[in-house]
Amino acid sequence: MSPLRVHIATDHAGMELSAHLIAHLSATGYQMVDHGPKAYDAQDDYPAFCIHAAQAVVADQQVGIEALGIVLGGSGNGEQIAANKVRGVRAALAWNLETAKLAREHNDANVVAVGGRQHSVEEATAIIEAFLAEPFSNAERHVRRIGKIARFESTGEVDG
Repeated sequence: MSPLRVHIATDHAGMELSAHLIAHLSATGYQMVDHGPKAYDAQDDYPAFCIHAAQAVVADQQVGIEALGIVLGGSGNGEQIAANKVRGVRAALAWNLETAKLAREHNDANVVAVGGRQHSVEEATAIIEAFLAEPFSNAERHVRRIGKIARFESTGEVDG
């Protein structure tokens, strides 16, 4: 089985954390793909970086490549919003181990957003590792709910 491919993007506030995660997660066996930015710019516009990472996650998943994404920023909020604009993405803002695990277990989230200014490097790393390691439960109720979200995303119609 191929290693999990992880697409990562950030804004200027998450660059140090991103560099740490790329090195750390690569060393633990993940296939890391960096979507930028490549250089620090306090005026950067994070949406493009996060959207590109989210698009890559969806593209990989559509061809059967096991992939997840990480988007980082000062709070993670804007990055989560940008990633969620990509059809097929379920990006979750995780702020502790439990929210990271539940995002995968209950929501089959395929992108995690973390605020680099909200956590120490150690805390953020643990949150992301928890997200990456947690499988989706495949429980019927969760599959049903995700299906309703996906139907709305593709048709604009709300079930229920």
